[in-house]
Amino acid sequence: MFDLFDDIPKPDIGWYPDWLAADAVSDLMGALIAEVAWQQDTMTTPGGRKLLPRLTAWQGEPDAVYVYSGIRNVPRPWMPAVASLRDAAQDTCGARFNSVLLNRYRDGQDSMGWHADKECELGPEPVIASVSLGTTRTFEFRHARTHATHALWLTHGSLLVMRGRTQLEWIHRVPKELSARGERINLTFRWVDASKHR
Repeated sequence: MFDLFDDIPKPDIGWYPDWLAADAVSDLMGALIAEVAWQQDTMTTPGGRKLLPRLTAWQGEPDAVYVYSGIRNVPRPWMPAVASLRDAAQDTCGARFNSVLLNRYRDGQDSMGWHADKECELGPEPVIASVSLGTTRTFEFRHARTHATHALWLTHGSLLVMRGRTQLEWIHRVPKELSARGERINLTFRWVDASKHR
């Protein structure tokens, strides 16, 4: 997908479209919708505080506090099913994760704007494992210097691994997609060094 033009920059990613069996993760998605303590935070923008256009939750080790967009995320304990997914992601990525941000997109109106995950507590070249459940949604990368863009379609049971200089050189988003029907849950596993923001 990223070899159309050799001279265009490409993000440093691993892409596993069939990482999990679709039938196995459908039950997991139902459990997450029912059992996770979902909330709708407000974020800091140039125009003031605004509601996030999606629901979120944060799970992990007690000290894995994560701050972004003016939101301080204090982790709730791991759900056993989420911890099992973390273990599988660690095996695939060869990296360790102590926390996960869960995003719930209720329909195509829910979205995530352009950003990079480059908060200091993630380290200079973080490995982020992104697992998608539910409705397929578009995921876009844009190179910070050249503005070259790439898109992936995040399918039910897929795994996207972002690593290396991806967060330093690229921004990414999940745009609004009015044609998208049904819910999507995304789990982004990461390692947070909370001492970096104390």
